[in-house]
Amino acid sequence: MNLTYGQLLGSNRNFRNLLWGQVVSELGNWFNFIAGLGLVRLVSGAEPTAAAILMVCRTLPFALLMPVAGTFVDRFSRRQVMIFTDLARVFLALIFLLVTSRENLWIAYLASILLSTFGAFFEAAKNATAPNVSGKEGLLAGTALMFSSRFLLMAIGAALGGWAAAIFGYKVAFIINAASFLISAYSVWLIPEAATRETENYELRTTNYESEKIRRTSFLTELKEGLNYMFNSRFAMTILIMNIIWATGGGAINIVFDQLGGVFFANEKNWNPDTAVALLYTVSGIGMFVGMIIAHRIGTMVELKNITNSFIGWTLIIHGVLFAVGGYMPNLWLVLFFVFISRVIIGVEYAVQETLFQRSLPDYIRGRISTIDRGAEITMFSLASYLAGISLYTISPQMLMVISGVLSGSAGIVWFLRMKRDEKTSFNNAKILTEA
Repeated sequence: MNLTYGQLLGSNRNFRNLLWGQVVSELGNWFNFIAGLGLVRLVSGAEPTAAAILMVCRTLPFALLMPVAGTFVDRFSRRQVMIFTDLARVFLALIFLLVTSRENLWIAYLASILLSTFGAFFEAAKNATAPNVSGKEGLLAGTALMFSSRFLLMAIGAALGGWAAAIFGYKVAFIINAASFLISAYSVWLIPEAATRETENYELRTTNYESEKIRRTSFLTELKEGLNYMFNSRFAMTILIMNIIWATGGGAINIVFDQLGGVFFANEKNWNPDTAVALLYTVSGIGMFVGMIIAHRIGTMVELKNITNSFIGWTLIIHGVLFAVGGYMPNLWLVLFFVFISRVIIGVEYAVQETLFQRSLPDYIRGRISTIDRGAEITMFSLASYLAGISLYTISPQMLMVISGVLSGSAGIVWFLRMKRDEKTSFNNAKILTEA
């Protein structure tokens, strides 16, 4: 049985604290993101490569460190990792206050690299913790709430971040980001250590420490174990390949939003650049939030009808087509409409896909597999962001949006091809989702 949102929130204090910590820190992160993009755009004279470099600094360290972080949090206290990384990011968020000219843009890049580095360890610990905190019956609702709140905060944070940047300047946004990490650290501190692991395994470690000490292998061995699992599990490898393909197009989204809103519509249609960019992120976030919220009902129906595989494939294709169509729209409002619909669809798909994936992973290795997948996806996302920035010297932001949609939608074709080769694997994975 899948718990409803109300049942999970009403009965699970630890999940509420984890969710609240994410909500506050994500809100601050979006203040930082919008302000960071605006600051770099301002001091660089709207140079496309400056925005592309910032995106690489925000994503590539995160991606490269995710497998290491996943192995780390499978070995050590996930709760302590989250608290320490939150406290470290309080100070890192304030480094942006030192950026005042093109000559010290490197400070913004360095601060982004450091925030990304600590963020990788926080995300690894949180993602490995969430299934244990929510429980099997609450996992679908928990996954939808964790991700829907993230995308709702994309909408609210982007809107408020754009407003704060336009009215109060960028410094206020960076200070708010720093404060948000303090609140997040306190929320995580309220969660008991035992709640971050499977109860049976946690009790074994705490009551039979010497046996655990003898059993434990080296860090590199456990990292290799995670890689072996990923490459030997057909389903895990399918998820990995599909997410990498999606990221070839998805990586261009941030550059599209920055240049389409902050440059094209600002120059051609007299939009305030921060407002236009914030609107694109706001609508995208609201769309993802709506998709995640309705995912519980739709996901349950999809499970009961045993059409999980076809649902994932078609929603990936359709969301990409709609995003590509948005690139042909003559005004910002129509672009926002197609972005919204596309994000609703991918929001539902992602909640169903992630729940299926998490339920297939054993707890002892979940941190490693989740982060290997996430790291590979964001590595491609980072590379695609940089290539997208360079491409704007020869193509328009609108054409880049079309290409982005086509590439990200092609992940659905990859999904169908992989599933068609092994119908038995497809059936067994759908059964995991319905019976867990």
